[in-house]
Amino acid sequence: MSSSKLPARRTLEPMASATQIPVSEYLDTIYHPDREYVDGELRERNVGKWEHARIQWLLAHWFGNHELTWDVIGSTEQRVRVSPTRIRIPDLVVLRPAPQPDILIQPPLLVVEILSPDDSYSDLQERCQDYTQMGVETVWIIDPKTRSGRMCSGAEWVAAERLEISGTPIHVHLDDLFSQIESITASQTTGVEPSV
Repeated sequence: MSSSKLPARRTLEPMASATQIPVSEYLDTIYHPDREYVDGELRERNVGKWEHARIQWLLAHWFGNHELTWDVIGSTEQRVRVSPTRIRIPDLVVLRPAPQPDILIQPPLLVVEILSPDDSYSDLQERCQDYTQMGVETVWIIDPKTRSGRMCSGAEWVAAERLEISGTPIHVHLDDLFSQIESITASQTTGVEPSV
C-alpha cells in the first residue's frame, strides 16, 4: 500500500491578525472555510449571506444550462493562482472546456464576484486587479443589495443590466436573475408558490 501525502485539513477560527505561511503550505492545506493567499498572508473570504449564495446558485445553474451551446464549463469557489504569490477564490469562473488542474493557473474566460455585505471596495478592487493582471479578459461584479452589476473588459468598468462577454453569446440579464430571488421571497412572505 503506497502512502501518499494527503492535504492537511484545518478548521480555522476567525483571524485576529494576519498569519504568514509559505505558499507550499497553503497549497498542501485544505481550509474550512477556504482562505485566499496573498503574498504570504491567509485572508478570510467574506462568506455570503442568503442572497449572495442564491445568486451564486442561479448563475451556476444558468451557465450549466448553456455549457454545450456556449462551449463553456464552470466552477464555483475555485482556487485561481493569479500570480506566484497570490491565490484568489472567486465566486464563479467560466472557462473553455479542457482538463483543469485543482488550482487554475490559466486565466478563466470570465470571473464573477458577488458582493457580500462585509466586502470593502478596496479589497474588491485589489481582487479585480489581480484577475486582470493574470489575463482574465472579463470580470463581472454583482451587487445583491443594489440589484446592480458592473463588467470589466480590459481597463474599462461599465454598469450594465445585461452582463456579457464581448464577441460571444455569453450573457446574463440581471433583471431576470433578481426577479427569481424576489419571486421566491414573495412566495415565502405570502405562502403562494411562484408561477412557472
